Amino acid sequence: MQRSLTEGSIPVGLFRFALPILFANILQSLNGSVNSIWVGRFLGEAALTATSNANTVMFLLIGAAFGVAMAATILIGQCIGANNLRETKRVVGTSATFFAAISVGMAIAGLLLCRPLLIAMHTPADSLPLAVAYMRVIFLALPWLYMYAFVMAVLRGAGDAKTPFYFMLLSVGIDIALNPVFIFGLGPFPRLGIAGHHILCLHRSELHYLKVDGALVAVLVRKGIPMSAQLLVISLSGVLMITLVNRFGVDTTAAFGAALQIWNYIQMPAFAVGMAVSAMTAQNVGAGKWPRVTAIARVGVLYSVLLTGSIVLAIEALNTWIFGLFLPPASAALEIASHMNRIVTPSFIFFGISLTLFGVVRATGAVVAPLIILTIALLVVRFPFAVALIPRYQVDAVWWSFPMSSALAAALAVLYYRYGDWRHAQMAVPARS
Repeated sequence: MQRSLTEGSIPVGLFRFALPILFANILQSLNGSVNSIWVGRFLGEAALTATSNANTVMFLLIGAAFGVAMAATILIGQCIGANNLRETKRVVGTSATFFAAISVGMAIAGLLLCRPLLIAMHTPADSLPLAVAYMRVIFLALPWLYMYAFVMAVLRGAGDAKTPFYFMLLSVGIDIALNPVFIFGLGPFPRLGIAGHHILCLHRSELHYLKVDGALVAVLVRKGIPMSAQLLVISLSGVLMITLVNRFGVDTTAAFGAALQIWNYIQMPAFAVGMAVSAMTAQNVGAGKWPRVTAIARVGVLYSVLLTGSIVLAIEALNTWIFGLFLPPASAALEIASHMNRIVTPSFIFFGISLTLFGVVRATGAVVAPLIILTIALLVVRFPFAVALIPRYQVDAVWWSFPMSSALAAALAVLYYRYGDWRHAQMAVPARS
């Protein structure tokens, strides 16, 4: 199922490679949306507030392992581009063992820290017990979720975007079917409520690759930590923002939770294009085809703007109706969600530009500059801006902080892509230790 991304039409190749990633991301978001529909409409605003707070913390902890998977993806892409299958399998083996250890550690950390984190986020008292119960169930499954995400990232690094989509289709189908069964206790099941052969296959003679290679782990950690930190910055920003939103009561937080479900779909094209251009760029860097890298960046930004912009317009047209899927009829949260949506959604066009350019530059090993840009935009600017203006503009200060900080991130990303030294960054598989 290996697919070479170093030849042929770049617009066609990028589109074909990004499309299964986009569909897989949509399916994953659909899974979360169906969960929220069951919870919000049948268990109420307090339950939806609980899942919104819990998912924000969950995203924060998942970000800690994201960088290692992304670093492995890039190394695999470069090895595939250089036609070095032996070194590719070496990367797969070491990173799989290392990633499994990280996943267990993060699951334990999540189980221990979920309640203190939710309390620190000012989770409304009515929602706190529900949020803790929800998070504990999720963290028990975290190692399996981590390893699943890792395997899917590895396959994409080899140019195979279809297999991850097929597995996501199966996973989401099972999850959606079981949601009402465990929420409402259908049949013999108890009512649980909210707590409800590939090219890279390692054969028997190649199981020695699972032994951790110290030099390779050093590269994964050195490059993976800044990439993990990028997602952690995004996650921490989300935690800080929902902490501000929680101050305005259950209705506002429930509206924010419903909006987060919608915003996930708006961001899907940008994430898909960013992942696709990263894998595609890595293979072309490994093959030494730099003119194609420039073309990949240009086409990727165009796709991101067109796709994200189209979804923004569609969501604006649907407006209150679509929020009614997640909130009870006549809920006060509906009007709040509609108002915030009009302010925030255009910001995702700028965010998509940033993600696409970050996907290009990190494929060469330039991982620190994107981290700095995100830190400036989301932590140094977005959160303080909202805090400073809340006394005057109330919760609107939170909503307006999104487009302002996203536009800044896009501008800085363009400047770094145009004038930065990312083309001279180094990220390669080290010699065997």
